[in-house]
Amino acid sequence: MNQWKLQDAKAKFSELVDRASAGEAQVVTKHGKKVVAIIAYDQYELKFEPKGLKAWLLDAPKVGEVDITRIQDEIPEIEL
Repeated sequence: MNQWKLQDAKAKFSELVDRASAGEAQVVTKHGKKVVAIIAYDQYELKFEPKGLKAWLLDAPKVGEVDITRIQDEIPEIEL
């Protein structure tokens, strides 16, 4: 992880973006405190973008991909 002072991040923003998009998280500090992290968008999506119902359904196992076998137990006798 690389750390940048805010003024350096401003001056070399293009380099900071290139490094982040290459998969290296970049941290920007202000007055010595870490204030933001810059990460590649695909990493952001994996961690923070909620999946909609459509995407969830499309990711579900397809027919034939899951082995579903029914258990053929005897039906217990119940006295009434």
